[in-house]
This record gives sequence, structure tokens and C-alpha cells, in this order.
Amino acid sequence: MTAEEREAFLAEVHVGVVAIERPDRAPLAVPIWYGYRPGGEVLLWTSPDSVKGKLIKAAGRFAITAQVEDWPYRYVTAEGPVVGFDEPAPADEVRAIAIRYLGQEEGEKFFAENFQAEGSVLIRMRPERWLSTDYRKA
Repeated sequence: MTAEEREAFLAEVHVGVVAIERPDRAPLAVPIWYGYRPGGEVLLWTSPDSVKGKLIKAAGRFAITAQVEDWPYRYVTAEGPVVGFDEPAPADEVRAIAIRYLGQEEGEKFFAENFQAEGSVLIRMRPERWLSTDYRKA
């Protein structure tokens, strides 16, 4: 994929999988909702006390993969440093992530039922390295 194609793909709605290094085990890899706009930062909303929250803070970086699971397969992986650890998480950013995945009505409902500023963090990662494949071009 070109740089523009991979950024546009990452900006589409996919459940991402984040991978975070651990000192004594294999990397942690877990699915997550995320936010991204081309040229911007990858945004993750989580608890700073969660396993992924603690590991990301300790590592100072992570990778995220988004994919299409049907043929022709496509995927994008972006990795980079954490450039922000906004605690408490800004409500507007969290609301936008919920709406991205659930649509306006259900996203607002999910946000109202699940958002608590205290005990949540918005993690910002600036992509520096990319890996991508688009089998539609094969």
C-alpha cells in the first residue's frame, strides 16, 4: 500500500489488535477500539490500571494492527512511541471513539453508560513505522 492508502485504511473502522512488549513473556496482543485520522495519532481509551495500560506506560510504545479478514486480505500495522497519556481521558475523544464503532445513537448510549473520567486514560501514539499488504493488488 502507498502511505496514503495505509493511513486511509487505518482510519476505517476495524477492531485493532495492539501488541505491547513485556519483559518476561511474549508480547501482550489484545483487541481494542481505537481512533485515527490520516496524518494523526492512534488513540486508545483504557484504564491506566489495566494490563495493557500498565504495559504501554512502561514500554512507552506499542504496535497496532487492523485487518480485513475476508479475501482479498488487507492489513496495516503501525508502531511508534507514546506521545501522550491523557489522564483523565478527555470526554470528547472517548465519545468520538464510541460513536466511530457503534454509530451516533448507540455510541452516545455506550459513552453515557461507560465513561468515567477518573480511572480512564487516552493514550496517544505517533506512527513511525508501517507494514501493510493489500492482496487486491496481487
